Amino acid sequence: MNFTRWSARLPGTQRRAAARDDRGSVPAARAEYAHTESPAAPPDATGRRTPDEPAAAPPVSDGASGTVPVLDDLPAHEILARLPAPVALFHGPDHRVAYVNAAYETAFGPRACGAPAAEAMPELAELSVLPLMDQVLRSGTPRTVKSRRTLGGGSYTVTCTPVAPWDTGTDGGTRSEGGVLVHAADVTDHAEAAERLRTSERRHREMAVTLQRSLLPQELEQPDDLRIAATYQPGGTDAAVGGDWYDVITLGAGRTALVIGDVMGRGVRAAAVMGQLRTAVRAYARLDLPPHEVLQLLDGLAAEIDATQIATCVYAVHDPNEGHLVFASAGHLPILVCDEDGAVRVAADPTGPPLGTGGWIHTSGTIALPPGSTAVLYTDGLVERRSEDIDEGVAALGRALSGAKGSPQVVCDRLIRSLGVTAEHDDDVAVLVVQHPARKGADAELFHNASLDLLGGVEAAPRARAFATGVLTSWRFPDELRDRGVLAASELVANSLQHGTPPTRLGLRRTDRRLIIEVTDGDDHLPRRRRAEPGDESGRGIAIVAAVATSWGSRRTPGGGKAVWCEFALPR
Repeated sequence: MNFTRWSARLPGTQRRAAARDDRGSVPAARAEYAHTESPAAPPDATGRRTPDEPAAAPPVSDGASGTVPVLDDLPAHEILARLPAPVALFHGPDHRVAYVNAAYETAFGPRACGAPAAEAMPELAELSVLPLMDQVLRSGTPRTVKSRRTLGGGSYTVTCTPVAPWDTGTDGGTRSEGGVLVHAADVTDHAEAAERLRTSERRHREMAVTLQRSLLPQELEQPDDLRIAATYQPGGTDAAVGGDWYDVITLGAGRTALVIGDVMGRGVRAAAVMGQLRTAVRAYARLDLPPHEVLQLLDGLAAEIDATQIATCVYAVHDPNEGHLVFASAGHLPILVCDEDGAVRVAADPTGPPLGTGGWIHTSGTIALPPGSTAVLYTDGLVERRSEDIDEGVAALGRALSGAKGSPQVVCDRLIRSLGVTAEHDDDVAVLVVQHPARKGADAELFHNASLDLLGGVEAAPRARAFATGVLTSWRFPDELRDRGVLAASELVANSLQHGTPPTRLGLRRTDRRLIIEVTDGDDHLPRRRRAEPGDESGRGIAIVAAVATSWGSRRTPGGGKAVWCEFALPR
């Protein structure tokens, strides 16, 4: 380090007005620190000269405030003494104290010269500077540690600069071993402001995560025919919480809606929009509409909630009688299905634009979900990486899904690990795993289906009653449950024969938890429950069904027509 060339001036100093001639460095007596004081006798911190020091150059007038010294004419120790930041000079491999300026003594107290830094300056150990000084002395390269805190509460950014060997006597006979100049900048205010900012951001993140988790299902509904698990993992501390979400909604008659979505954006606002969309989806799902109609309604609502927020979503419905998923997608990533043999299929189009864009007519598609298969719905945080195309991420997810075995929760965890998602991941991740188990043996005996096509006429109702009685008896239901089931089947068939159009079909289904009775016909007018007057000869069928069954409902079928159903909870 050469103390004679400085690129910046201290306050109150002024450069020479004219360029210096090409004379090289200033005289050695002024350039070398040791010519002013020996390491064992540091110069006065006030900058007073000793008799051996050369005289300073003539002062230069600034034309207004009198004369000020020129920086290039000041000796090194006087420059260091005027610095407002703590500065210390050390020499030798054990870093013996050669000099400390007044600012250093003000910050850390007086220090005796000649003592090793490790003994005389405990603050350097607190700031982790001692190992740094060893590195600087060996390498000859400046090093810096930023914003280190002392036990006294102050924070400093410390720079260690190597110092070339200097003469320790006026005759130049003795040569020092070189040393290190330590400069400490007080950054306490900056560090405290940064800590307040970090605390504020941490609280904001915790609030967003809490809101996000509170808006997600606290416990997933578990349908009779499916096994479902889901995982939500917020992004790392450097990533704000997003709007990833999922839901499972039982629709009745054994049907289940599966939903996953992602609100673009970060923070509390994205989580709040996500909560509104999830609530709307549950409300629309109760209408038991086809998936594309649900997304159509959701698209208009998303634009009303916040036109600046864009969201993607997949809404799928599983019907155990059909053996497949009917789905619609609004800009979301495709569903993956892994068959029992490990083959992975990707749900094809249709995929529309994200929610909130408007002007698009969504359509529904299907993908088979046979017994023994597993479906995965996920958000982009699982497969999207900055360094690769998202299709590569989807392909990697397919490979991980092909080898993932076990319960739905185990599959969730394995997929997240296989895709390299950690606690410091840069995006939110939501995964919904749906398994359609292949039942065998005694377990399979708890699941049965039976159906009867009714052609109409006066014999249709008696045939339906006889069919229901025989099936429910063969399934060994208690007498009370059998009688209520026969009554409900009779009323639903009678209502369909009177108000519907052929073809009419009666379906009975039992699971390990419930009995489901469903009647379909070709008329798309949905029945409603009403109060019949004492003199009315009809209008009591749906009221009777609602009274004897656990629940009931109706929906329009894709081919035109309707289905009316009721459920009975089985005794445990």
